Amino acid sequence: MANGIFKVPKPYNEPVLGYLPGSPERAQLKAELQKQSDEVVTIPLIIGGEEVYTEKYREIVMPHNHRHVLARYCLAGEREYKMAAEAALAAKKRWADMPWEHRASIFLKTADLLAGPYRYKVNAATMLGQSKTVFQAEIDSACELADFYRFNVHYAAEIYSEQPLNSNAVWNRVEYRPLDGFVLAVTPFNFTSIGGNLPCAPAIMGNTVVWKPASTAVLSNYYVMRILMEAGLPAGVINFVPGNGSDVSKYVVTHPQMAGFHFTGSTEVFSEVWKTVGNNIKSYTSYPRLVGETGGKDFIFAHKTADIDALVAAMVRGAYEYQGQKCSAASRAYIPASIWPKVRERTLDEISKIKVGDVADFTNFMGAVIDKSSFDKIKAFIDRASASDDAEVLTGGYDDSVGYFIMPTLILAKKPDYETMITEIFGPVLTVYVYEDDKLDETLELCDTSSPYALTGAIFAQDREAIIKMEHALSNTAGNFYINDKPTGAVVGQQPFGGARASGTNDKAGSALNLYRWTSPRCIKENFVPPYAVNYPYMSEK
Repeated sequence: MANGIFKVPKPYNEPVLGYLPGSPERAQLKAELQKQSDEVVTIPLIIGGEEVYTEKYREIVMPHNHRHVLARYCLAGEREYKMAAEAALAAKKRWADMPWEHRASIFLKTADLLAGPYRYKVNAATMLGQSKTVFQAEIDSACELADFYRFNVHYAAEIYSEQPLNSNAVWNRVEYRPLDGFVLAVTPFNFTSIGGNLPCAPAIMGNTVVWKPASTAVLSNYYVMRILMEAGLPAGVINFVPGNGSDVSKYVVTHPQMAGFHFTGSTEVFSEVWKTVGNNIKSYTSYPRLVGETGGKDFIFAHKTADIDALVAAMVRGAYEYQGQKCSAASRAYIPASIWPKVRERTLDEISKIKVGDVADFTNFMGAVIDKSSFDKIKAFIDRASASDDAEVLTGGYDDSVGYFIMPTLILAKKPDYETMITEIFGPVLTVYVYEDDKLDETLELCDTSSPYALTGAIFAQDREAIIKMEHALSNTAGNFYINDKPTGAVVGQQPFGGARASGTNDKAGSALNLYRWTSPRCIKENFVPPYAVNYPYMSEK
């Protein structure tokens, strides 16, 4: 074994490519988009490093062209989920025993493969399978995922270097062991980077993982799994098993050696998993670590001194980029009456310029929402607002004849507790409540108490005393809080991401805080000159 205290390369944020007309990256991505559009990929499970094919399949379609099939993927059931858990346990010792620098090298190599030769493949799969525009795919599946791998290796090295104090003739050491069992990672559709990070963050710390990707993101996540394998990830360290959530809960969540659960998704699902774990708590080898980032009802709160142009840009970008399907997307806004007429006019003008359509057309600002279920849910919110006396749809609409398109929708709520002001929608719908300028304090309290979530929020003001007041009043409303900026776009290494209340455990993906959750420290004391006496000096009479 090598003797050396190795320093990992200094992490950096992957530069975002522009994809401008005539650029080489634009040409390469266009070619990859065409290639993937012309093929139908068959995706197996990957268990213990082996491809596993099942008799049950599902199709992956383009959300913006739902008759176009991109891939067919195998569906795991009871047998495959149990196989995956056993494969993770079988790989555990050799992975935990691998010298740290070699584990680190695998993920650093993955980052470079992703940012280099596989950049366009994963970006194209994210665009076509999850209906992301070129910019949204680039910042997600290329840049943020590479950032996760590089920064997590850096944070892991920092954690390993944290050691306790020593005393004379005593050497104290802390060993950061992986958890006692395997980790289950259940990942969402909306970020390929989250799909790649949730199984890998525990793996970097020496854990082995069962990975259940979202059914609507299997294609891009499969390519990430293949890149990990090419980078040298040993068999069984991460086991890729798409399937039904109910089966995962039944056969993996209840497994006695599930030591951790890493999740991004709905509050309802995370709550049910927490309940399942609680009901089975006596059957586990150790208390499972439950780490979740869940829902949000993210806000923009404007003061009368807000810069209107900056506010409007934040509202439009924050609410409508990636069709509002970001955990951090702006979903409600509180605007003072004195500036509302100008904000309304400029916001509607900007919305009128937004193009919605096929993401392979780089002039489009928005694609489609992820599937029919999501489309129908959002459509119902818009229909109810159109029919309600308590709301007014200022602009918006929908059309699912070709793709699951929801137009950028702006609703004016006449009551602060109208449903679209308080309920998570997860679509391109922004609801505005206009408050009287002299009701600032009362409206700040409404913003704090109207939603059970606390993920992201933004305030806009030029008055510094107002900023201080708003920041203090809203201190518990968001784990990621923005001043004069939109509430989306957290960058790994710069704004660690996560929220509390009904938004999750706030374990901050993209920071050392998250990685600590995947370790079980052992403190070792070595005494070089141990005592031989039994009695203590104070016991003497003289």
